[in-house]
Order: sequence, then C-alpha cells, then structure tokens
Amino acid sequence: MESMEEKGLETNSALLIGVVLTPPATSHKSYGETFYSFSVGVDRKSGYRDIIQVILSERLIWNLELEPNDTVEILGQVRTYNEAINGRNKLNVVVFAREFIRLDENIKIEHDNKINLEGFICKRPIGRISPLGREICDIMLAVNRMYNKSDYIPCIAWGRNAGYASNLAVGHKISIAGRIQSREYRKRDEEGNITEKTAYEVSILKLETLSP
Repeated sequence: MESMEEKGLETNSALLIGVVLTPPATSHKSYGETFYSFSVGVDRKSGYRDIIQVILSERLIWNLELEPNDTVEILGQVRTYNEAINGRNKLNVVVFAREFIRLDENIKIEHDNKINLEGFICKRPIGRISPLGREICDIMLAVNRMYNKSDYIPCIAWGRNAGYASNLAVGHKISIAGRIQSREYRKRDEEGNITEKTAYEVSILKLETLSP
C-alpha cells in the first residue's frame, strides 16, 4: 500500500537539474529543524535560464558545502506561500526538495525541468492573446498535500491547450505536465513608474481533464 508521502508525490512532483546560483541561506525553522533556501538556474534548449527558488532541510545538505556553479539534481514538490510586502501579499512559488544530489562536476549533464501536478481549478481560467499573437490561458490550480493543506499554483497554457483550458470551469480536476519557469515583466504603478518584476508559474506542455 502506498504511503501518504508517495501519494503526494504522484499529485505534485518536481525534478530539477541545474546549477546553484546563490549560497544556501537560512529560510526558517520548523519543529527544531532548519530549512535553507537558494536559487538554482535551469537552462532551456533555447538558451534562456529559468531561475528557481529551492527550499530544503538541513538533513539533505549537512555534509555538503554548496557553492555557486555546482550542478545539482533535486526531486521534490512545487510549493506556494504568501509573503506580505509593503502591505500587499506576494505569492511565492518554490520547489521544496525531498531528495538532493550534487552531481559530478567533471561530467557534462543536461539541465532538466519536469513538473507533474494533479489538482482542481480554483479560479476561472483567463484566456488571452499574447503580444506576439499566441493564444494563452492562465490557470490557478489547487493541489492538495498532507495535513489538509493545499498549494495554489499559477499555471499557463499555450496554443491548443490554452483554447481547451479557457472552456474549463472552477472545480474541474485536471492533471498537467510541464516545467516551472521564471518570466520577467514590467509593471506600471498608479504614479506611472515602471518596475521590473519576475513571475513564477508552471508552463503547461500536456493537460488532461480528470473530472468535470
């Protein structure tokens, strides 16, 4: 019989292979256990680099001295949490590591970025056309995990998947396969000032409806 943890990995799994960009810094403590956060760069075939925040327990790196440019492999889950900044909530999207390996620096290893999620649409999907004329659709997916908690994960579908997703309703259960990505954008405030920001989301490569 599968454990709760194994079932959780079925509905929310992340695999990253990339390079460490920042040294681990203390993130928080929970029940006496220290957790660290750091950034990992994962290169796409196009040459663009996604910069992804990773959180992991001290138990996974107690015997390692991680340095920038170390190549690592991470297996875990996509997690989200809200952070209050200047009176506003910011949704942070991270990968919570369950397994962690530092790879041999003498062997050239291709970067990888695979996300599999199963959950419920919790906001009305928003279809739109990108500046380049491509059909896209924004989806907010609620993915359940242990202890009656859920992660609310922003996802984006493209092309044919976007057209299909635009017709789905709140409450639909879907499974998706894709990658976690970082995307730069500009936001103009009420005074007309433009700020460079970064959005994090799961880019959908494959989408399947599990129930209405």
